Amino acid sequence: MPGSATQENIMKSQQKCIAMFALVCCFAVLVALIFSAVDVWGEDEDGVTEENCSKNCRIVLVENVPGELSFNPNSSTHLPLTLGLNHLLDQAKLSVEIVSPYWALTSNDQGSRLYSSYQGQYLFQRLLSLKSRGVRLKIVSDQPNSIELKSMSDRYAEVHYVNMTALTRGRLLSSFWVVDRKHVYIGSAGMNWKALSKLKELGVIVFDCSCLALDLHRIFSFYWQLQYRDYIPSIWSKRVTAVFSRDEPLRFRLNNTDASAYVSTSPELFCPKGRSRDLDAIRHVIREAQRFIYISVTDYLPLVNRSFRGSPIVRYWSPIDEMLREAAVLREVKVRLLISLWTRTHPLTINFMTSMQALCTGLPVCSIEVRFYRVKEQMGGFQHRINENKFMVTDNAVYIGNLDWVGSELAFNAGAGLVIQESENQQEKQNSIVEQLTAAFERDWFSPYSINLLPGSTTLQESQHGRQKLQALKTKPEGRENE
Repeated sequence: MPGSATQENIMKSQQKCIAMFALVCCFAVLVALIFSAVDVWGEDEDGVTEENCSKNCRIVLVENVPGELSFNPNSSTHLPLTLGLNHLLDQAKLSVEIVSPYWALTSNDQGSRLYSSYQGQYLFQRLLSLKSRGVRLKIVSDQPNSIELKSMSDRYAEVHYVNMTALTRGRLLSSFWVVDRKHVYIGSAGMNWKALSKLKELGVIVFDCSCLALDLHRIFSFYWQLQYRDYIPSIWSKRVTAVFSRDEPLRFRLNNTDASAYVSTSPELFCPKGRSRDLDAIRHVIREAQRFIYISVTDYLPLVNRSFRGSPIVRYWSPIDEMLREAAVLREVKVRLLISLWTRTHPLTINFMTSMQALCTGLPVCSIEVRFYRVKEQMGGFQHRINENKFMVTDNAVYIGNLDWVGSELAFNAGAGLVIQESENQQEKQNSIVEQLTAAFERDWFSPYSINLLPGSTTLQESQHGRQKLQALKTKPEGRENE
């Protein structure tokens, strides 16, 4: 009948309208989500791009050497860390962005207030004074209970916290500064008064290098947007992806030398499009070495230790170990490892190092040497005078990172690293970062605080601490403690 046909047509038309409306709504939601991710994940980059960023840069090696340590008068010396950081604050005109695992620049220890903690207190006050100069201070940390961060937040600083427990069950151990999207610091030192006085720390400051600063700023932006999140979004903004990588490094002038560089990160979950992992960066530097590989870290342990359904799982973690053995045995590259020996050194470190050193037994062109950096703890009863360095230098490249070479640390903790490779034809060899870092390593290697690894040594295993650590390895995951 004509009436029913008309009614049927009307119903079909309504259904089409509803379907179209639903499709439009879905499309609008999808577009909103995409643009929300793009708009939120990353801030304005002040017009700095890969095409117009500065590529004529200057690098300075900075370190903190505790006053109680004495070296050969003819050995290398470098800019004190505290002077370098304060110089960065002098340069700041627009913004200071800081990522640090620790915030303890002021000390509650009455005995340390007169001297040891002065540099930390001074740096803390200078950070607070940035407000009076109109300089924006932004901080990322995973320490929501930090009294200092609360104080800084109340006085103008913008502070974001990353819930690393929810994201990776690890820690945020990254340590770097980005100043005015132009200058950067990266190294082992966190914002701790001990790092400016009692701990042996090392890092680099790169001046007038907006290309490198842009890339490190993008890592900062990635952390910045993780506040209040317990997951990593699957949609990435261009403003958190890598500008440079292992396959496409920054090619620039560094201290009047042709060089290439890129920034790496850990863990893999924190590596958006194009970003090189710390592990891949380390392996790349080892693979490219031709004559020597010198490594200085606090801890070295090729094990991954984690919990699964309440049960501990420990497995051998071989990537770095295998690369070093291959370099020494198959490519005849000299390998030296300088590792801190302190109260928290894992007893199995001795076993792994003994095994590695024994690999060259009977091979005339194979060289693997291991030494431990030990400072007598009787010095004033202070047991934290340890070598916190985290770097590798070869005959043609350097790697300066935030993490120790422990399987669990690289797998679960957040950190960043800087790789710099210099051209073979260097006009100013003495000024190159490779030469500076090589000299710093050799100074420590030949110092009275460096001891040989004795074959068959069981000192740590026989100690009460060693037994406790071995038992802990069997019962619960290894975690990095706050020094």
